Amino acid sequence: MTMHPLFRGPDLRAARDLSTVAFASPFGSEAEAAHKRLLGPAWAEGPGASAANRASLLDRTGQVVAAAKGHLQSGLRPSDEHKTLYEDAVLLLLYLRSERRLTSLLDTEPGPDARPPALPWFPKFASEAEELLGPAGGSLLALHPPQHQLASFHQIARALRAIEGLIVGASPSTARLRNAIWQSVFTVDLRRYRRTAYRTLDDVPTLITGPSGSGKELVARAIGYSRYVPFDVGARRFTVDPRSAFHALNLSALSPTLIESELFGHRRGAFTGAQEDRIGWLESCPAGGAVFLDEIGEISADIQVKLLRVIESRAFQRLGETKPRQFVGKIVAATNRDLGHEMRAGRFREDLYYRLCADMLTTAPLTESIRDAPGERRALIHHVATRLVGASEADELTRQVESVVQDKLGDDYGWPGNFRELEQCVRNVLIHGNYEPAAGRSSEADPDDLARGMRAASFTADELMRRYVRIVYDRTGNLVETARRLDLDRRTARAKLGMVEAKDAPR
Repeated sequence: MTMHPLFRGPDLRAARDLSTVAFASPFGSEAEAAHKRLLGPAWAEGPGASAANRASLLDRTGQVVAAAKGHLQSGLRPSDEHKTLYEDAVLLLLYLRSERRLTSLLDTEPGPDARPPALPWFPKFASEAEELLGPAGGSLLALHPPQHQLASFHQIARALRAIEGLIVGASPSTARLRNAIWQSVFTVDLRRYRRTAYRTLDDVPTLITGPSGSGKELVARAIGYSRYVPFDVGARRFTVDPRSAFHALNLSALSPTLIESELFGHRRGAFTGAQEDRIGWLESCPAGGAVFLDEIGEISADIQVKLLRVIESRAFQRLGETKPRQFVGKIVAATNRDLGHEMRAGRFREDLYYRLCADMLTTAPLTESIRDAPGERRALIHHVATRLVGASEADELTRQVESVVQDKLGDDYGWPGNFRELEQCVRNVLIHGNYEPAAGRSSEADPDDLARGMRAASFTADELMRRYVRIVYDRTGNLVETARRLDLDRRTARAKLGMVEAKDAPR
């Protein structure tokens, strides 16, 4: 059978660009460049540009698909390449047509039963899919059943909303982080993910590393909110709302027994105080949900063994039981510790680490983002201010905060608490009109200030030690951990920090 080109000239170039827009990461440069080429002079800049460009893209995609569909209906048999380009353009068109309705689902908070609403428009969506994919052959309909298409589109819409809404800023490090989160959710090959990998990516845990206060939980939430959720054709609804199926557990705040109880659940009488049966987060997490294990570097060796079994076999047992139970969600973990150092010291299992590190993301300290992008600090302050006082008051609060930062801290301030400290700074200015960093941080705990003093040879040995101990303590927030990292006994670390009261004991 003779194959014929389905696209020619400008339409072929447009079809290839549509394919790029459909499957390249929206947080990389490739998709935006293809989008600009498609729209040409119609590409909009400035306020409202995103919606205008989206509308123009919908029109252009519809034109390309309509022309190609006409050729197919006339009996033309395309090459494999052109058949794939048509498939990509149709999927993009279906997504753009349903994007607003899918996004509107995200504007409503999950109800008490966390059941997503029914979608009465699904039959029309399925009919449109069949109408557009049918002319290219039944194989495309089999490859893209409407319920899977809709589930994929819903996942993409949620991922865009979560990543853009939770990971704010314009610095290169923030842009790289957004793209890394997208790949963590969809892999580097979205086609393969939609064909098969969406079924198996639950088995790959995600490990997030970075300093305290740098947004590790925000990254975890962006991943957790972006899970693939099946669409139930009979009920005409998605099976779960991932926002209500994201469970965060701070492991450093719990004793080993409580960690096990929270994770695995327990049977009545399993330990003192266990007065009734309890379902743990692993058991209550549904398919499409995620359990976030914050500060995973803090857990004991016994719990590491049990967690390793969950990752390897998806199986666990409640405390006090022998009945095996299954975990069907995804594990996302985070730590501010150097796990390489912890493994060398024998405190973290190598086999657990190598089960966690296949998908690893790193958050950058705030100073790196500010250094790499002029205006980044002001933009982040404005983002926090908008959340606190609304858009109408955000500009004025931003000016007040910037004035305080300039007067009290200066442009070289190291922000040892990272984004979390910046948030507290904005809140302090809102409430009290001022901000004072924690004692000793503004100079003694500034790594850049320490480096400048070392280059100038201006510190005594004791002052150098005191400043370095303060930096480590501000990073860890824990006297015991500070002493361990510096290989000091606790009394020496306490003396270098000037701690004399009971309130300064380890927390």
